[in-house]
Amino acid sequence: MQTVLITGTSSGYGRATALHFHAQGWNVVATMRTPRPGVLPASDRLRVLGLDVTSPDSIAAALAAAGPLDALVNNAGIPSIGVFEGTSPDQVREVFETNTFGVLATTRAVLPGFRERGSGVVVNVTSSVVLGHMPLSAVYKASKMAVEGFTASLALELEPFGVRAKTVQPGACLTTNFAGRATAGGAPDELVPPPYAPWVRKAMADFTGQELFTEERDVAEAVWRAVHDTTGQLRFPAGPDALRLAEAR
Repeated sequence: MQTVLITGTSSGYGRATALHFHAQGWNVVATMRTPRPGVLPASDRLRVLGLDVTSPDSIAAALAAAGPLDALVNNAGIPSIGVFEGTSPDQVREVFETNTFGVLATTRAVLPGFRERGSGVVVNVTSSVVLGHMPLSAVYKASKMAVEGFTASLALELEPFGVRAKTVQPGACLTTNFAGRATAGGAPDELVPPPYAPWVRKAMADFTGQELFTEERDVAEAVWRAVHDTTGQLRFPAGPDALRLAEAR
């Protein structure tokens, strides 16, 4: 029986992915920064562990507890919505620490085991913002574009060892990420300097008025396909809006 470790499973795409892999008969190590009872069902094939991707000690402890893995899904991330001029350097660093450096750290930690066994797959969940030009996402997109480039090069480095690397590019979901923030009132005031406010309101209205959105199960199914893919496909758009952007590109 194969085992997957998924980061960021307290809600949204990560939780849906954990449930999907469990339903397909895998052993699931579902991690989150602060484990909460009842988020995921009790099962002898599903363990919940604490894992903060910004802490090397936390990563090491979680992997030691998890044991041998067949797949790593780097899903943990934090959204950032707002104009760049209104985003402080500390906020930029916070986004990159989780969305980019956290992915690199967890990946680095699993590679020796994968390489020694000659098998394994790393799936990095990015975003459909990498597929098109979208306002109010400069910092977030930069953090995810870095992961896209990292994964593309990593896949080539790992190929001689039988280890694979993939990305999944979710669209916008009404219950998570940008769509959730937008429908709750848009970008926080502190991230929108006054001169930008009228333009931001229009951009938010255009965004929430779009016809296509992604559902959590779309992402879970895309991660499942990515884990099992042996054709060499690198990127897996997830959700109808992401697919439309990928086709247009």
